[in-house]
Amino acid sequence: MRGFLASSVGVTCAAALALPLVLSAPAQAGPRAAKTDPAVPGSTRSLPLVPLGDDRALGPAAPEQGLTRRAVRSFSLVGVIWDDPDTELRGRVQVRIRASGTTHWTGWQDIETHNHEHGADPGTAESGSGRVRGSTAPLWVGDSDGVEVRVQAEVDERSTSPGESPLPRGMHLELVDPDAKPRSGEASTAGGRATGSNATSNAETYPATTAADAAEAAHEATAANAALAPLGATEIPALSKARTEREYLAAHQGRPGATPYIGARPRIVTRRGWGADEGLRERGLVYTEKVKAAFVHHTASGNNYRCSQAPSVVRSIYRYHVVSSGWRDIGYNFLVDRCGTIYEGRAGGVGKPVMGAHTLGFNSDTMGIAVLGSFAATRPAPAALKAVARLTAWKLGLYGVNPRGKTYLKSGGGNLYRKGKNVRLNVISGHRDGFATECPGRLLYGKLGSARTTAARYQGR
Repeated sequence: MRGFLASSVGVTCAAALALPLVLSAPAQAGPRAAKTDPAVPGSTRSLPLVPLGDDRALGPAAPEQGLTRRAVRSFSLVGVIWDDPDTELRGRVQVRIRASGTTHWTGWQDIETHNHEHGADPGTAESGSGRVRGSTAPLWVGDSDGVEVRVQAEVDERSTSPGESPLPRGMHLELVDPDAKPRSGEASTAGGRATGSNATSNAETYPATTAADAAEAAHEATAANAALAPLGATEIPALSKARTEREYLAAHQGRPGATPYIGARPRIVTRRGWGADEGLRERGLVYTEKVKAAFVHHTASGNNYRCSQAPSVVRSIYRYHVVSSGWRDIGYNFLVDRCGTIYEGRAGGVGKPVMGAHTLGFNSDTMGIAVLGSFAATRPAPAALKAVARLTAWKLGLYGVNPRGKTYLKSGGGNLYRKGKNVRLNVISGHRDGFATECPGRLLYGKLGSARTTAARYQGR
């Protein structure tokens, strides 16, 4: 496995793409102290779930747990986590929310529980870090200041011993505010999870980050795109197809006049552009050898967002993946909103083969593209589908891959394919092609055929 860590400024596109790839080992993460920079936005509060109703006497073995209706500080995204990432939550998770500044409570909303199929491959440093927790999908609810949650187990007496809970141990409700700043006299939770009934302590924390570490991480992330945009850029600008082809040929020392099959580079909002707090993630950038395929996902976070809110949704998912779920960075390589805006995901450079944590068992030599929303019963927006086609036409084109083709990928282990099995898949596949899951939702999955055709046409095939 090889990768390239961009560490110099002013690298040309040709040099950056031609350099050999050398894997950068992940930074060793130790205990993290609370961050004290009041300028860093965002907070994550973690509330332990308790037995509800008649189940209170059963304590931790209760088949229904949750929190009664209560006022809390503002948040915009919710999810439930638990101690053991290998334990599946078999049951139903529902929340009721009160919009900030109102007395209106929503009806019960379901949170997608099947989230274990996302994440790092088994046996990798990320999956074995000891920080990873089990988690539901996150749900975007918008600016809210009241919450109620209930988790109801699917009780199977054959698999549950007396006194044993059918629910995972250590369940917590995670309340993510992507924009909040610490109040005066209150501990900052920007870099960790505040726990307890009022969630103002910082008892559970993530890798140690000083101001210097955070600055280094920010430079690391932006330098990875130095061949495509100036340091500190908030976006990678779009290029025409002709300009994209010229830069590709220069990078690969192609013959004058030869025409590569590559789509025009689309505009991509960088991590700095959507406001990533680089102090949250683990240091170091991890790469695979190439990009042979793209897996399309939905975030299962709901469709109740405006395009102007999309950067906040991305920041919230980032915090949920890193601070709540214990991943080294956001899992997806790219995210796409309903208006067709493309966002850089996991740090490492948009043109490089960054190792993600999106399709359990198939993160090597692939990229993960997540469309913001839930598409089991809602059709994806045409602008989002076009963005997926444009992104895959460009990124797969960098590696000489035909979007309408098929490829072989070696499974890292999952519930469809055993570890080590070579699997023949579409170059543009849905998450469900590599793992038994509903992702990316029936109605988005049904559009992947047209995405393959459109991406190939954008490449000039």
